[in-house]
Amino acid sequence: MVIRVENLVKRYGDLVALDHINLSIRQGEIFGLLGPNGSGKTTLINCILSLLTYNKGEIEVFGKPMNPDTYDSKRKIGVVMQNVAVFEELTVWENIDYFCGLYVGDKKERKTLVEEAISFVGLEDFQKFYPKKLSGGLLRRLNIACGIAHKPSLIFLDEPTVAVDPQSRNKILEGIQELNRKGATIIYTSHYMEEVEQICTRIAIIDKGRTVAEGTNDELKSMIKTTETIHIETVDFPESLITSIQSLPNIYKTDILPGKITLRCSRGKHNLIHVLDFLKKHEIVFGRVYTELPTLNDVFLEITGKELRD
Repeated sequence: MVIRVENLVKRYGDLVALDHINLSIRQGEIFGLLGPNGSGKTTLINCILSLLTYNKGEIEVFGKPMNPDTYDSKRKIGVVMQNVAVFEELTVWENIDYFCGLYVGDKKERKTLVEEAISFVGLEDFQKFYPKKLSGGLLRRLNIACGIAHKPSLIFLDEPTVAVDPQSRNKILEGIQELNRKGATIIYTSHYMEEVEQICTRIAIIDKGRTVAEGTNDELKSMIKTTETIHIETVDFPESLITSIQSLPNIYKTDILPGKITLRCSRGKHNLIHVLDFLKKHEIVFGRVYTELPTLNDVFLEITGKELRD
């Protein structure tokens, strides 16, 4: 295991930020860490990085206990936090060179690493620019370059695509997958569920300081009640048939709006066929009928709830 967290507890006075969390992350994974605001994600990352003390539990990174002075392990870690952390008075090249220099002392080696990092994030044309002259997307890419220039084997990426344009977002996501193909293990946090669904091999959902679900995309989707949603566009659905369509196999919820019916189905096969047979049998005129499988966003909302968080 690259990371092993066992029975971790972190308190702030009476507030329990992490409540006996267990986590195992294997070599070569892109591991998605999800949770509502205030769920404990950032606290967990800071504890793993030994930036915060904790009240109880064990943390191992690269098979060794993680402590503030575990420098041999920390040299193999790259961190890219949500808030861009670069020096305004340094150029793109100078920023990357500075952060790389925290890990690599040899100037010749560092020069090569900086050049590779600039090429990797696509900043070749901006090497002499100062951060204030960069767009939001370019600034994010600079932030990533500063965190990965020393070629870490474990990378923490916290909301790396916040407030960037679609082109920069795509460039960043492709870069993360490329880092993974080259051997890096990646811990990825984001509020963009489609990103996590696209790139993560395994996902944990944290809420109120606890791990409430963990698994692959498909494993998480199998944990929730809704496995299929069927939409029917119809102009005039008879009220007398509402009870009948609700009683079809595997349908547990029906939403009827003007011009549209939505049927939420639990586990079962041939749900769409049953619905189409029902419409044909009762000679109901309908337009488009389509089905949707659950997304990671559906899983997240069903597990953590839909209430707004601060």
